[in-house]
Parts: sequence; C-alpha cells; structure tokens
Amino acid sequence: MRDYTDHQKKIIKRFYENRDQLDEQRLAELVTSLYLATTDKQREKLWTSAQETMERLEVPKSRVEHVLARRDPALLAEVVKDVQSGVIRKSKPAR
Repeated sequence: MRDYTDHQKKIIKRFYENRDQLDEQRLAELVTSLYLATTDKQREKLWTSAQETMERLEVPKSRVEHVLARRDPALLAEVVKDVQSGVIRKSKPAR
C-alpha cells in the first residue's frame, strides 16, 4: 500500500469527516441533474448514483426502494429535504 504524506493524510481525514455533508450536497445535485437529463442512459447512471448516495446516508431501505421503483425526481427531492432537515439522520459509529 502506498504511504501518504502527513499533508495527504489530513486531506483524506477531512474528506471522510465531512462525507455526510458532501453526500447531502451530491444528492441535491442529482435531483437537478435528473430533471435535466435528456437520455435514458444518463438517467440510469444518475439513479444508480442516487441509490449509492442514499445508502451511504442511511436512508431507510424501504424508502430507497420506493424512490427507485417510481424513478420520480420529486420523490428524491423529498428525501433530500428530509435529510437536510434532520428527519433522516445517519447513526454515528460507536467509538
């Protein structure tokens, strides 16, 4: 495995410390991208990315399945709203 410099280690550490905020932002951007997507291939790739992001944010599995079954960007926007308002919270790992 590659050795990282102290500077690189700090950057990597900060990335993972802020992963939740980055994923929230990514999910919001995906909503916009889905509305603007013009081909089925683009939409499929965006929905795959949305699924992965929702799973990282620990959105309940039943809700993820519902959103993916309907493939409605408005439903995904509701998930974003709930995540940002704190209705859906990621559990903190035990230390």
